This record gives sequence, structure tokens and C-alpha cells, in this order.
Amino acid sequence: MDIRNTARPLDGAGVSAFLRSLPARPLLLGLGEARHFVGELGEVRNEIFRHLVAHEGYRSFAIESDCLLGLVVDDYLTTGAGTLDDVMEHGFSHGFGAVPANRELVRWMRAYNEEHDEKLRFFGFDGPLEYWAASPRQALTALYDLLDGPLPNTVVTRETLDALLGPDDRWSNEATATDPSRSIGQSADAQRLRLITDDLVALLDTQAPQLSAQDRERAALYARTATGLLRYHYWMADASPARWTRLSAQRDAMMAANLRAVAEHGPALVYASNLHLQRNKSVMSFGDQQLEWWSAGAITATHLGDRYAFLASALGTVGDDTPPPDTVEGILSTLPWDHCLIDARRLARAVTTPAPRVSPDFAYFPLDATQLDMIDGVVFLKQAVRLGSLG
Repeated sequence: MDIRNTARPLDGAGVSAFLRSLPARPLLLGLGEARHFVGELGEVRNEIFRHLVAHEGYRSFAIESDCLLGLVVDDYLTTGAGTLDDVMEHGFSHGFGAVPANRELVRWMRAYNEEHDEKLRFFGFDGPLEYWAASPRQALTALYDLLDGPLPNTVVTRETLDALLGPDDRWSNEATATDPSRSIGQSADAQRLRLITDDLVALLDTQAPQLSAQDRERAALYARTATGLLRYHYWMADASPARWTRLSAQRDAMMAANLRAVAEHGPALVYASNLHLQRNKSVMSFGDQQLEWWSAGAITATHLGDRYAFLASALGTVGDDTPPPDTVEGILSTLPWDHCLIDARRLARAVTTPAPRVSPDFAYFPLDATQLDMIDGVVFLKQAVRLGSLG
């Protein structure tokens, strides 16, 4: 099969044709990153999102960034609160606020909202964590404050809650990433906080009818985040060989729970690493371990079925890293377009025995030819020159 029959130029018409080829209109369209901080890929993403807004009814964008910090961006987009500089500094995690394509996206979304009654929404869907994790204070106290009158005191007083949480730095200690004994995630205070959180979540269900739509949405976010963080901290304190597998799985489970909430506002474009959005298990070498866990995309697809679609990305030449001609990326590099959109399942039939690409860039995850039947499409960039690492 001529691989040109599997691909077309990446433009608005191609994106709309891709959507029409799917068995159902997706509530979530995942666009994966083969590597973070590739400028061209962010620019292509922005073009895709603008087309989806203008022609396909999309009104939400979600990114692999702290879900609580994302509220800062969303408030700016919907109300104009703050300045663009402040939002980019305080509304993103993982260094993503310094990415020019993210700044341009936020600027464009704010300009759109100023001119339209139907507002665009922005969501971070990662947890408040890196390899270590933030204190659950913000999520827990915000949930507590949203509940009605004296009722939270039937679970715990605010003073007791503050005392159990203690100083934030005992939770967010970066040393816990490599030393489980430095974590307080299995302490008596943490165990009690997990029970209190469960009671507050149950109380939220009883109070939901009297909360505004915005307060219900935010309370549910705070509840998910507090619960997920306390689970994450529990496994931070675990010294068994399963520790990093459980932590990786917990992070993606938190992402998936946030994505299901985003889907309620769908259709939405979701932007994150291929590893998080793929439907199959994620596999990663970590020291002398080989970690395997179900990705956020796999969990989300289990719940949404055909209403979840996934576009992986792949890169050809990046700086001095040129793909060998017998790899998938090398074969795709023979296509006549700089940017193209590929039917992944047709590509799987066309290139049956490609060689695996081994990239010298540890942060680049090559396209796995054995998993093409788990992907709906591939966004391929023949060359990416602005490759960097921020934060």
C-alpha cells in the first residue's frame, strides 16, 4: 500500500474529515505530545483548536497541567480577572506557562470570550504534583468552605483540620520522591485526613441541590483532588518495589477523573503526553525498573467508549536526531507534506514490520508501530527545530 493513501495535509478540512470518519462524535479529542516543549507542535495544536471552535462546536480546552492552577486561567478567560502575564506565571505547572504557544492560546481564548456570549473554558487536568506532591490543604479547605453553614463542623472543625494538615512543607518535601521515609502519607494525621475527606465528600452529595452550578463544579474538583492527593501521599510513604508503579497509576487515575468531568462540558480538545492519552498501557523505564500502568486515556476510553478519540503525534527530524528510514517516522518522512494527518489503522496495514526508533533524546517517545491499531490518527511533523526544555 502506498502510504500516501493513509495521509493527507494537516488542515481544517482534514481535521473535520477525520472527525467524520470516527464511529461517534467524540466528547474528548486527545492530541498527544511525543515530546513536551516542541514549539511547532503547540502552534499546530492552536490551529486545530481554532478550527474546532469555529467549525465543530468545541468550547473547552484541557491540558496536562495542575487542575487547581487551571482555575486561575479559566477565571481570566471568563471574567478577565488578572493580567495575561500573571495568568501565565500562576496558572500553569510543569513550566508550561513559559511556552509561547500556551500564551498565544490563552490570549486568543480571552479575545474570543470578549466577543462571544458562549464562553470558552480552560481546564488543567493533572494533579497538583510533580514526582512529589503538594499539600492537600488548598483542596480540602476549599471544599470545607463551600459546604453549608455549621454542617462541616459535624465532620471536623476548621481548627482541627488546620492542625491535622500542619505546615505545607511537610507534605511538599521534594526529598520524598527518592526517600519514602521522609513522607508523612501514612502517618496517623494523614490517615485521619483520608477519613475526614471521605466524610466531606459524602456531605457534599447531601448539599449539592443548594449549591450553584459553579460551586458544584468546583466542590467536585476539590473533592477529587483532595482524595487523589491523599492517596498519592500514601504511596509516597511506601517502600515496596510497587511504589512507583502505584504512584504512576494514581496520577493517571486522577487525570482520568478530571477528564470525565471535562467531558461533561464537551466536546473538548485535550493536550498531553502520548503516554497519558494513549488507550494502551504506559510503559516506562525508571532506574532498574520497568513500570507499567493503565494510562489516563485507557481509563477514560473505558468510561466513554467511542466518545473518546486519540490523535498521537510523531516527529521526524529534530535537530540532529533524524529517524532511520526503516522506522515509522522515517517512512512518514517521505510524505510530501511538512505537517500531515494520518489514518493510524490504515498505516498499520501499510507498514507491517518497521524497525523501532531509538532516539538519543530521552524525553522523546517514538511512535510504537505495534500499537497503531489503538490510535485513531497520527499528527506527523516532518521537522521540528525549536526543541527545548523549560522548568
